[in-house]
Amino acid sequence: MTTSIVPTLYNSDSALESNSLPYCTLQWRRNQLLVKYKGTIKQPYMPLLDNHESLKECLKHSSVKLVRIDPELGEEKVRLWADACAEASKPIYLCIGADKSLKPNSLFLWCLKRLTERAIASVFLVVLSPLMLLLGLLMKVDAQAPIFERSWHVGERGKLFKIIKYRTNADQNIYSQDLENREIQENTLQLTSWMHKSGLENLPQLLNVLRGEIGLFGSRCWTLEEAISLTPEAKKQLNHLPGIMGSWEVEAESNILQHLDSQTS
Repeated sequence: MTTSIVPTLYNSDSALESNSLPYCTLQWRRNQLLVKYKGTIKQPYMPLLDNHESLKECLKHSSVKLVRIDPELGEEKVRLWADACAEASKPIYLCIGADKSLKPNSLFLWCLKRLTERAIASVFLVVLSPLMLLLGLLMKVDAQAPIFERSWHVGERGKLFKIIKYRTNADQNIYSQDLENREIQENTLQLTSWMHKSGLENLPQLLNVLRGEIGLFGSRCWTLEEAISLTPEAKKQLNHLPGIMGSWEVEAESNILQHLDSQTS
């Protein structure tokens, strides 16, 4: 294994003067870039590793094919690298312990399951597309916010990807002084609240299934924030391919608990 540092990371007029994020070291391994927390190899602090635009440009012009990052660096640092990798078209994975017990008993059955789930997701998208289009049009009545939101989640073998959902967490403040606009905004908020409670906000996740980032059935899909806080042993769960149903069950339980708390308070 060799260590290599992109020269432009050292000297630049746009370098940040403060080390606000955790220190990391970079190591090359078979066209993979390992972003490690501290490490045994001493390297000078490189300010541009804390700058999104500079990091993105370095990744774009590098020969790196894949990035693996230590979750010990914390959510803010991992999110910075994830955003830069996404814009540089480089896949990024969390460094997690391997779980050899997850090897499929039959490669044929494993491939068949993945193909079947993608086929089912395609059918669901076709059948539900009128409803999804209608929901999008109703939300677009209030054009102050985008229809969709994308947030970082952790998929199979620790791969970071963005789950697609309808945006239902828009600002709840009614900011317009115009009575007609205020009524439109109130109706939109009621719609998004209903979509959140009913789980319809998650329908765009079928696109994630088609892209192979998540399955229809499987374990819970952890958010980046949740995955970072897991214990080293619990992080091995991130080797599984998560499923929509597992995540929706957790979300439904959370909504029920919130409803019960609001009734008792």
